[in-house]
Amino acid sequence: MAATPESIDLTYLAARAASAGKATSITAIDVSERLVLTDVFLIVSGSSERQVRGLVDDIEEAMYKAGHERLRREGLEGEARWVLLDYGGLMVHVQHDEDREFYALEKLWGDQPQIELPDDVTVEEPETSDLAQYFQPVFDEGDD
Repeated sequence: MAATPESIDLTYLAARAASAGKATSITAIDVSERLVLTDVFLIVSGSSERQVRGLVDDIEEAMYKAGHERLRREGLEGEARWVLLDYGGLMVHVQHDEDREFYALEKLWGDQPQIELPDDVTVEEPETSDLAQYFQPVFDEGDD
């Protein structure tokens, strides 16, 4: 059985809020075939603990305004490196970029189908330092 239309709608709403908050990555996975507790994992990441907190706020505010109550929230206390928001049919994982890479939920759930997100969900690409343009190799290839 695939994720319900209601769970997909929740996913789109939360993904749009994360996109507006400049998330560095957004992925949705249909886990309904493997889990009884939820239909969808939305995995969102930010480049700092401050951004993780901001993304959590953005998602919670959008969901609240749309009339969806959060059932549970875990991980916001302390460092806020991985926050879990439970909306029943949707579980939102908001992770710091480093934690997301380390725990690799997309690989763990890689055998499950991904949910295509709407075109208006954009992902903020990590910025490169402005100083990078000034650093060049000391030796060019072929120089002896």
